This record gives sequence, C-alpha cells and structure tokens, in this order.
Amino acid sequence: MHSTDTQPETLVFDQHSERVDLWAELRALLGLAIPVALSEIGWMTMSIVDVIMVGKLGAAAIGAVGLGNAIYYAPAIFGIGVLLGLDTMVSRAWGARQFDQCHRWLAQAMYIALAFTPLLMLFIVVARFPFTAHGVDPLVGVYTRSYVGILNWGTLPLLIYGGFRRYLQGLGLVRPVTFALISANLVNLAGNWIFIYGKLGMPAMGVNGSALSTVVSRIYMAAVLVYVAWRHERGRGHPLFAHWPTPEWTRVRALLDLGVPAAFQVILEMAAFGAATIMASHLDRVALATHEIALSCAAYTFMVPLGISAAAAVAVGHAIGAGNPARARRAGWMAVCLGVAFMGLAALAFLLAPRPIIEIYSRDRQILSMGVQILTIVAAFQIFDGCQTVATGALRGLGETRFPMLMNFAGYWLFGLPLGALMCFRLKWGLPGLWIGLTVALIAIASLLLRRWKRASVHSRGVPENGREQNVTV
Repeated sequence: MHSTDTQPETLVFDQHSERVDLWAELRALLGLAIPVALSEIGWMTMSIVDVIMVGKLGAAAIGAVGLGNAIYYAPAIFGIGVLLGLDTMVSRAWGARQFDQCHRWLAQAMYIALAFTPLLMLFIVVARFPFTAHGVDPLVGVYTRSYVGILNWGTLPLLIYGGFRRYLQGLGLVRPVTFALISANLVNLAGNWIFIYGKLGMPAMGVNGSALSTVVSRIYMAAVLVYVAWRHERGRGHPLFAHWPTPEWTRVRALLDLGVPAAFQVILEMAAFGAATIMASHLDRVALATHEIALSCAAYTFMVPLGISAAAAVAVGHAIGAGNPARARRAGWMAVCLGVAFMGLAALAFLLAPRPIIEIYSRDRQILSMGVQILTIVAAFQIFDGCQTVATGALRGLGETRFPMLMNFAGYWLFGLPLGALMCFRLKWGLPGLWIGLTVALIAIASLLLRRWKRASVHSRGVPENGREQNVTV
C-alpha cells in the first residue's frame, strides 16, 4: 500500500511535533466519539422499536420479544465482544502507517467470526428451550422459541458488521458506522410494518415478522459497512479483497487474547444487571416495574460513555502506533473527562426531574413514588459508570483487557451483588438496597480502573519507526 495515501485529517498524528494543540486533539476525539455514541444509541433504539411494533399484538407478543432478545443477545454480544481486539490492533497499525497490517487484522477477525458463528447459533438453539420451559406462559414460550429461531439466522451478518465496524473505527472512519445504524433503524421499522402486519402483499407473520425484519436489518448493516470499507480501500489503490490474507494463527491468537477477556467483561456486566433484575423480581410488582424503568434510564445514558469508550480505544491505539505515548495519555484522560461531563449532566437530570422522566414510562403513583428514590441512587452512580466505561476503552487501546474483566467480576459478583442482596433482603431495605449495592460496585470498579489507567499510561510505549510493535508495559 502506498505510504502517501490520504487519511482522515483530524486523526493524523505527528510524533515529531513539539507543539501540543489540545483543542485539535479534543476536536479529533469528539469527531470519533460523537458518531460512535450516536451509533450505540441507534443500536439500543432498534430493540425498543421491535417491542413497540409488536405492542398491538398483545402482552404475549411483547413478552416473547423481550424474552427472546434476552436469550439471543447475551451470546451474540459475546461473539461481537471477541472481535473487540480489532480496536487495538487496527488502530495501532494505522497509527504506525502499517496499512497492509490493518487488512491482515480484519481478515483474521473474519475467520474468527466464521468459526464462532455455528457455535453461537447452536448455543442459542439449545438455550431457547430451558428459558421458555417451566414457569413461562405457554403462549409466550411458543412465540419466543419461534422468534429466536428466526433471529438466529442474523448471527453471521451481525458478527461481520461487528468486525467491519471495528475495522472502520480503527481507521477513524466512524460516520459510515453511524449512517449504517441510523438507516438500519429505518429498514427495521419498515420491515416490522411489512412483516408483522402483512403489508405490501406479504403475509402477516406477527412476532416472527419482527424477527425477520431484524435479520434483514442485520444483513443491511453488514452490507453497508463491507461496501464502505471496499470503496475506501479501492480509492486508495489497494482493493480490500484483491489479496485477501489466509489464516494466520499467530494473529488469530493475538486477537483472541485481547477479545475473549473483553467479551467476558461485557457479559459479566450484562449478567450482573440481569441478576439484579432476577432479585428484583422476588419483590412486589411495583418494585420490579420501578427497577425496569430505572434500568432502562441507566442503560440509555450509558450508551454515550460506551461510544466515548470506543473512541478512547481508537485514539489511544492511534497514538501508541505512532510512537507517541504522551498523546495516548492525553487522549485517554480527555475521553474520561468527556464521559464524566456527560454523565454529570445525566445525573443532574435524574436529580432535578425524576418524575417527568418516570412519567414517560408510567403514571402509577406507587411507581412514581419509588422511582424518584431509585433515580436518586441512579444519579449517584452515573459519573462512576462513565469513568469505568471510558477507562475500559482507554486500557483496551493499550492492549489491556484482562484487568477490566477481573475488576468487573470482583466488583459486581464478589462485592456489589452480595452487598445489594444483603441490604435488599436481610436488612429489608428493598429495591433501594439492591441499587446501592450496584452503586458501591461501580464506585470500586471505576476507582481501580482509573488507577490502572494512570499507571499503565505512564509506562506505555509506542511503535518505533521500523514498524515492529512493542508490547505495552502495564
């Protein structure tokens, strides 16, 4: 590949420059973070639209879509998480101007996706039966099994999308990712209307129609990003698929060494809040409903620091690849500050306007009364949630994924959840006790990850001019 190829101007690193333009670096980081954050919001919106669109079919349909998504997305997100190592490898190679290496890393990620897909699909096929058996309404169970069976066919496109998304983000091309997700929401909305209710000559498929619409939108997202990557590389004189690399087991192993811990970290966090929901289900209906509303609010605000986290991983990786560890440190700390700033505003919203926020979901007096109290606790952990999320991304840019995984396991599963259960049930604090436990866990996790980032970024090393990567000293 030609070394004179053009790249996104705002993300070019000059490792020999003595002048530090913080505003330029901040603009570059925002140029990454804003589109990626919008992409995360678009991802979450798609599932919400599915639930809304089947609402007219009744409670069984709503329950089936919710339960089906719960069964499907945990293993699917694990599959996407395994590809998170691309953030580190592609961004470093790009920062070091080793453009051919970017392609090689992408190819190995696609081999991983192809290998993981049948395993994930088999797991999902088996998992749908025990989760829809005892204690589940029979009609909901029938709908759920059928829904998940169709949704499962979108697994390969989903992983292809995940791999090409990480590749493009590593190159600094984030706007196409945002376009893909926003337009995919429109595709999904139209597909739901057509397939659920039988429009434009199609048969009315009900809940199955929603699953089919999601599969179509997954294929669409993957196709858009593959096309964007192909067109971008062709414009630079190096067609993406002209010399597609064969499997390289050293690279595959390197990606898995980074991706598997990152995937487990994501699953551990998802499972922690799932476990909290199970515990909340042992309280009364008002408490469970309030918990779901609070969880929905917290999940939506979380999408922004999640996007900033991905931007931090790329920006830090670019700087490390360019042999500029000082800039990597600045990028990481600026990202943390951005995450804290946004989550601080979210916390203020929860503190100043809890009732209007809860009334979006319910106007039940009991839910409103309990919800105000719970949103106060949610406000307390917003900043810490933002800190730990962005710090995780910055550490991933340095190639560190095991420590965040271990801290999430210890923080949630050995500390926060047991403490929350103790306060909720033994001390009779109810739902507030459960959320206090989660808050304490997030405070601990954020503190440890920030301390780790501070130490790791000081000892980080870049990639020298000969292009041979050095390991990051942590």
